[in-house]
Amino acid sequence: MTGRRITHRMADGSRIPGTWRPVFIRNGDYFLTDLFIYADGLIDCWGLVTLGEFEEKLRCGWVATTLPEGARASAHDLAAWKFSEPCVWHTPEELLAEVRDTIDELNGRPDSIGRCLAAVETFLADRTEPHRAAAREAYLAIPATRRRYALGDMDSKDWPLKVLVAGLGGTVEGLAEPVAQDDYDSAVSYFEERNRVHAEYAQRVPADGPDSPYSPSIHLYESYPQKVSDDPGTRALRNEYPSPITVGQDGAVHATVLHAYWALSVAEPHAREAVRTAKSVFDARAVAAEVPRRPHWEHVRTAVMTDLLRAKFGRHPDLAAVLLATGDATLVYDEHSAFWGDRGGRGRNWTGRLLELVRSELRAREAGWEAGRH
Repeated sequence: MTGRRITHRMADGSRIPGTWRPVFIRNGDYFLTDLFIYADGLIDCWGLVTLGEFEEKLRCGWVATTLPEGARASAHDLAAWKFSEPCVWHTPEELLAEVRDTIDELNGRPDSIGRCLAAVETFLADRTEPHRAAAREAYLAIPATRRRYALGDMDSKDWPLKVLVAGLGGTVEGLAEPVAQDDYDSAVSYFEERNRVHAEYAQRVPADGPDSPYSPSIHLYESYPQKVSDDPGTRALRNEYPSPITVGQDGAVHATVLHAYWALSVAEPHAREAVRTAKSVFDARAVAAEVPRRPHWEHVRTAVMTDLLRAKFGRHPDLAAVLLATGDATLVYDEHSAFWGDRGGRGRNWTGRLLELVRSELRAREAGWEAGRH
């Protein structure tokens, strides 16, 4: 249901995921608008309401599932028209059921299709009539507008599912005749083959390695050590960790990656030296903030940071070992900048992503891979 339509709202400092779908609101005339549905069960139909309140708005026609002939409608700032021979696909009950399914999806719970398929698996494992009846009931609980997509098979649609839950000699909504033996056998074979393919797919490993990390994510929290530690842990991966690097043709030494980053960002040479020699990363950032950036800095900063991280871990083998010890974990970088940091899932996490890139390059060198020679 949600597909790629992902949104959110903020409530008490928390991010509430959501999605949206088109509906008609009847407020005198009819208005084509977006219905926003959120994981906490609130729905925005020109105002946030609970699921129960949304049901009442469906019943009274505020959220319209009936569009009368000749009714006037509009989409704000887009168009206006009158209905001629309107045809609608939902009843209030079906739209409400779809919204409930969407809330289940947003919360990672099985929706009506998921519950139906689970009931079908139970029946296939133990083919008794009570289990078939439960599967049939679960199938009919799927909104009629969604049943044809229940198997995700655009060729067979839901025909095998209808035949299976109807049973030999039985029928169900959508079947014109009682189920014959050949059709029933075909439906059973369909599910057996489907389960075999799904089992094989679940065990499949892509030829070039797994799609997702096998190590848990590592959160690199802000930390401002004043000196090198014998056992820094993942603090060593932070850009403010003391790790002198040589930058530029003049061979200037910078105390941290952040000193080097901010020094390279400024346009004036005298200011660059003041940033380089700043006592702390806070001072380096403050000095840099008072003077102009290099031209087009926002377009080159990611490449500059990549070079600085390569310099840091290339010069300090002990820190490179810390980075390599993270395996293939996703590195989540805590940072006030929404560009460089994760910011609770709202940032771009570029520092974390570049650390993963440099880690891969270090691993490649360990394996004897040389860039440009392949």
